[in-house]
Amino acid sequence: MSKSRTVAGTAIKQIEMRRCVACRQVRHKSELVRVAKVAAKISLDIAGKLGGRGAYVCKSAECVQTLKKRRNLDKVFKLKVPDELYDTIKETVLM
Repeated sequence: MSKSRTVAGTAIKQIEMRRCVACRQVRHKSELVRVAKVAAKISLDIAGKLGGRGAYVCKSAECVQTLKKRRNLDKVFKLKVPDELYDTIKETVLM
């Protein structure tokens, strides 16, 4: 990620913002849960460090319910996501 420069020339870190695939709101990365696709395997990325294609979901029950209802992850990753993953996301968010 590129860094912005202030007038004095010192580097400052940009705020990492991501968009929820369910509600489409832009939020800070720490307020979202990442789901990653690595080599045709889709898994929940708790630490946010896995490589590959990622999608973000808000940590709210409404967004997770919308995500499962609309099958948004199927569309994002262009393959069938098992219902177990949606249930895992729901359990993680409700903790």
